[in-house]
Amino acid sequence: LGVSERCKPRHGWCSGGRRYVPVRLLDVAGLVPGASEGKGLGNQFLDDLRHADVLIHVVDASGTTDASGRETRGYDPIDDIQWLRQEVEAWIWGNLDKKWSGVVRRHVAVKATPVETLHAQLAGYGTPREIVQRALDRLPRDLVNEFSRWEAKTELRQFVHAFLDERFPTIVALNKIDMPDSDKNISAIMKRYHSTSKNNLLVDGVRLDNIVLTSALGECFLRKMHKQLFIHYEPGSDDFSTEMPSLKPLDEKTRRRLETIRDLVLFRYGSTGVQEAIVRAVDALGYIPVYPVKSLATFGAPQQGPAFRDCVLVKPGTTVREFARKLHNQALDRSYAGAETIGGIQLGEADVIVPGKNNVIKYTTNNE
Repeated sequence: LGVSERCKPRHGWCSGGRRYVPVRLLDVAGLVPGASEGKGLGNQFLDDLRHADVLIHVVDASGTTDASGRETRGYDPIDDIQWLRQEVEAWIWGNLDKKWSGVVRRHVAVKATPVETLHAQLAGYGTPREIVQRALDRLPRDLVNEFSRWEAKTELRQFVHAFLDERFPTIVALNKIDMPDSDKNISAIMKRYHSTSKNNLLVDGVRLDNIVLTSALGECFLRKMHKQLFIHYEPGSDDFSTEMPSLKPLDEKTRRRLETIRDLVLFRYGSTGVQEAIVRAVDALGYIPVYPVKSLATFGAPQQGPAFRDCVLVKPGTTVREFARKLHNQALDRSYAGAETIGGIQLGEADVIVPGKNNVIKYTTNNE
């Protein structure tokens, strides 16, 4: 669109024609085996999950941290993905199991639908109704029709398993990829989940294409050096530059460390993987970037100035009118007159927002 130099967002930044949109990350308390039974900080961790839309499970691929989070050597992380999933599943199932007989009795008494009953029980996990419906859709239809006869240890457990796949999409970050023993452990984990790439099924809540190799320490160091103007580095890129005139000179120790990251991480794996893990997490939710603008001529204010100041991530299926409500609450909704996108194309209120088609939107009101 020829406005790269004028792209100055309120939040995030622009670089090289690419817009970086911030997302909120929550570093939750560590989880240990037995957390669903109250061991370690499990209750705090599991409670934190209520606020998450997607999980990035960081696994120490080097084997230098054990299942309890203690430093060690030679630990095999092959089961880490599995036991975390089992703990979350046991926590949710346990909460439902305690009151299941009463839930079923009420379900029958009020003649509710399965989705109504389950949504009432799962709303505390930040669960919209459509996620409950999608989880039910994963089950055989005849099983759903027999909802009033569900047993907690069988049918309910089967539902909770499907529910987790929908409620908590999971990206696995195999971290410390430049450490000794990482290659061996990465190969073993990839082999375990290799079958998921063929049939598109989830195993322990993940697929092979949602496992990302990362070096968080390498990413942190590269960003630090970039911020201090020793190198030029774009998050997610496969290299960095030290040759630009505006950069400060490097001492020999720092230069060697940078070369180590370049050789063991960037050249070998194509990136540190950190940016990729975050992008995969957003992609797992299917979120769509929408750019509300005041002028389709300048992509900003009517007068020439900063372009694409705002970017909002919305759920798939969001309509033009729904986004207006999300953007300006009731103010725009009361005076809503219409909307258009690039090329002066008029948009209907019920038009679903689609990336690359109508996700740059100018709204008009009755006050204009």
